[in-house]
Amino acid sequence: MTALTAQNPNFHNAPASAKELKNPYEGQRLASAKPLYHLRCARCHGENGEGSGNIPALAGGRAQSASDGELFWYVTKGDVNNGMPSWSTLPRQQRWQIVTYLRVLGGSKPGSPRVRTTPAEAVAAGFSAPPPKAPFTDYRFEKPGKIRKITLQDLPAPFATSSAGNGPQLVPRPEKAWPQVPVGFKVEQYATGLNDPRLIRTAPNGDFFVAESHTGDIRVFRGVTAEGKPEQAEIFAEGLNRPFGINFYPPGPDPQWIYVGNTDSVVRFPYQNGDLKARGPAEHIADVPGGDGHWTRDIQFTPDGKKMFVSVGSASNVDDPDTTPAEKNRADILEFNPDGTEMRVYAYGIRNAVGLAISPTTGELWCSVNERDALGDNLVPDYITHVQESGFYGWPWWYMGGHQDPRHKGKHPELKNKVITPDVILHPHNASLEMTFYNGKQFPAEYQG
Repeated sequence: MTALTAQNPNFHNAPASAKELKNPYEGQRLASAKPLYHLRCARCHGENGEGSGNIPALAGGRAQSASDGELFWYVTKGDVNNGMPSWSTLPRQQRWQIVTYLRVLGGSKPGSPRVRTTPAEAVAAGFSAPPPKAPFTDYRFEKPGKIRKITLQDLPAPFATSSAGNGPQLVPRPEKAWPQVPVGFKVEQYATGLNDPRLIRTAPNGDFFVAESHTGDIRVFRGVTAEGKPEQAEIFAEGLNRPFGINFYPPGPDPQWIYVGNTDSVVRFPYQNGDLKARGPAEHIADVPGGDGHWTRDIQFTPDGKKMFVSVGSASNVDDPDTTPAEKNRADILEFNPDGTEMRVYAYGIRNAVGLAISPTTGELWCSVNERDALGDNLVPDYITHVQESGFYGWPWWYMGGHQDPRHKGKHPELKNKVITPDVILHPHNASLEMTFYNGKQFPAEYQG
């Protein structure tokens, strides 16, 4: 079993000089700051800085671990490739006021700046928290091989709890901290020094293709040395737009193309088994909805190679597609011919199907879904499920079990009985990404399929 790791300690690669910038409003509660945040930031990051899907939270996590100067630098500079506009045209005082309000959002009480904790204090706080009520859990009680089953009957009412925004605080990896695995398995570091590696796909010849979404690169790794490192590593293609999904076409042992899901398009490169560099430039196959919100686009083909599936996550947490043009053809799985023609919606109401897979035994399409936020800590469960053609999975008006999202009360009653309950209900906010159907020979029989 292999692991790909990368970690950049700087906040969005901010220069060292940014940390030295001084906030003229540090520690203040400014009447003008909240309206500025509402106008410029809340649409994407939420009124309380809770974030949404792949839009990061601002009330916790990296934003609260960064210095005021780094935040000011990032607000000023922006990151268009990752959906963050530059606000350099705002007056300097307004940018500082927005930074100051972020500290209010991250404070332990209204109006107080967030106080950073040491790694030891963070660990102590986590372990001293009350245990969750079964079948819900947290990292303290998760162990490899331990099984929990969540059913519709376990779901609480909306807003039974507040919605936590406890994003991680970036610290150096503690000594001996390493992924835990079942007995008989082992995790070793295969490659490092990568920049935002988001997806691994194995080619028919055994090469590992990796999407580095931040840099726009597709890397390929071959083989394993006696030391557990790659025998060869190359950049297969570069200059892509937040690439994520990777797949080989036609299905089978002798593909002729590699398809890549950019955030706003599907492209392909000519390919033969063993290629470490693309044989030619990217060929545009189809446009897909881009823009704000969930940006990953995964790709799968039917076993007969006649159709291509592309997952497109929502632009928001729970915006109504009826009144939000940005949600058109989003929160869907789209179907195309492999040449990009004859697009249609294959299944809908799927908030963010990050990962797609085809069952090798049934040929069915499966997906791994990140559900909505801000209904409470234990709503709505994420899930993994096979995908029914023309199936409706609830978002944003309903969710599993025929429950209506109270933020859309009274809307689309005709859809209540069409909501499909997924096959595997996961812990809410688990944020599962990919899945793999195992058909190798190395693992025990119970891992097959």
